[in-house]
Amino acid sequence: MAVARTRSVALVGVSGHVVEVEADVGHGLAGVSLIGMLDTALSEARDRVRSAVVNSRYPWPDARVTISLFPASLPKRGSIFDLAIAVALIGAAGLVPRRHLSQPFFIGELGLDGTLRPVRGVLPAVVAAAEAGARTVVVPMANAAEAALVPDVRVIPVPTLAELIESMRTSDPARLTSLDGIPDPLPLPPQAFQPATPAAPASDQIARPPDLADVAGQAVARRALEVCAAGGHNLWMLGQPGTGKTMLAERLPTLLPALDRDQALEVTSIHSVAGTLPPGRPLLEHAPFVAPHHTATVAAVIGGGSTVVRPGAVSLAHRGVLFLDEAPEYPARVLDSLRQPLESGQVTVARAAVTVTFPARFLLVLAANPCPCAEPSTPENPCRCTPSERRRYLARLSGPLLDRVDVKVRLTRSTRRELLADRQFIETSATVAARVLTARENTAKRLAGTPWRCNAEVPSQALHGRFRLPSPAMSPLYRCLDTGELSARGLDRVLRIAWSLADLTGKPQPELTETTTALAMWTGLE
Repeated sequence: MAVARTRSVALVGVSGHVVEVEADVGHGLAGVSLIGMLDTALSEARDRVRSAVVNSRYPWPDARVTISLFPASLPKRGSIFDLAIAVALIGAAGLVPRRHLSQPFFIGELGLDGTLRPVRGVLPAVVAAAEAGARTVVVPMANAAEAALVPDVRVIPVPTLAELIESMRTSDPARLTSLDGIPDPLPLPPQAFQPATPAAPASDQIARPPDLADVAGQAVARRALEVCAAGGHNLWMLGQPGTGKTMLAERLPTLLPALDRDQALEVTSIHSVAGTLPPGRPLLEHAPFVAPHHTATVAAVIGGGSTVVRPGAVSLAHRGVLFLDEAPEYPARVLDSLRQPLESGQVTVARAAVTVTFPARFLLVLAANPCPCAEPSTPENPCRCTPSERRRYLARLSGPLLDRVDVKVRLTRSTRRELLADRQFIETSATVAARVLTARENTAKRLAGTPWRCNAEVPSQALHGRFRLPSPAMSPLYRCLDTGELSARGLDRVLRIAWSLADLTGKPQPELTETTTALAMWTGLE
């Protein structure tokens, strides 16, 4: 008996760190000791591993067993190390050649009967293993499709610990071709990364996906959605109940381009760590849509946790849409906490033991009623809220937050005649998405060689330098600056909208028409 070593991955946020698992079976009082800055779930691994090994018909060493997870200073949490601990211990006991353990990475949770159960965060874990030079990764059967998304890595899906050990006793895992009849590596689904209509939720597969053609009577709001999708702008909608605010927000993701390979892997990694990947969909190919309830806490929206730091709603909406319905009902601390990710595209959660940074570049959509009663207001039955009550209600949305919202729209109730007349101008999501894709391509050509992907990401220095507009186009914006109607941040927001309008129309740069329209969109007076 001697020391056996293998490798696994520890997740800190959505980043993986290589962990070396060492097992020593030596002389001394029989017992198991786990060391290496472990949390409660990992400390309990000794009991899970012991039961899994015994129930897999392998003898448990009647000796002193010491298992170390290196580096000791790195916090390690969860049950992702169960399989690596069991394999290292089996190797230290001499049941498997130790030379077969050093190269592969082992990821998975063990059941008491030796079955391998799926774990969260397999995709970022396999990515970290590949960056560390791994060529073979052993994962639970249920996580195999997700792990196979990483190129140039041999994925070995394992149903039970016993089958893995028996295969390793005769072969090097790096040369295994199949386990339980499943070929390795797993082929990537042919439809991956191909544009397609966003799938309906798993619970409603037979329902038709949301389509912009469902919204009638709100032509200005539909145009605002198109501009926001083209440039990645934030949106605020103010209107009475029943005017279509929620319908419009739910259809914004259908206008966004499909995620490219890097974006899809990044978004999937976040949802994998959070445990929110839809069943049967190891790869998220379309922009996500996240709508937290107005009772959500700061930790739920921004991210956090007392023991394990999990991504919040802003990170789950990365490369997609974050929708806050009835925005004034959210706690002020939650709304104000959105300022930092809106500016930087990421959120940092600091705890005593670790500081984690999550990506959070999303389109924010705020919806609000004009008054707290949220009752329809008609000339025959006007709202009973006083002007002061309305001001206090909308004042819950702070000025600095609204200053970071690019497009503002006021929705009004449409008459029957307006609804009927508007139906001849309604376009489907596919039609509008095609224009959005063309606008994004125009943006990409202009921003080629820069780190920015859409107009909303262009910084102020570039707007007033490389992409400076001529004075005639800037004249209405200068007047608003002189009168104080427009702040410096607001000026930048208007310019970004103007560039999106120009990209939609195919113009090389915004003209007076685009800057005037952009100013109206920013002020909500369009």
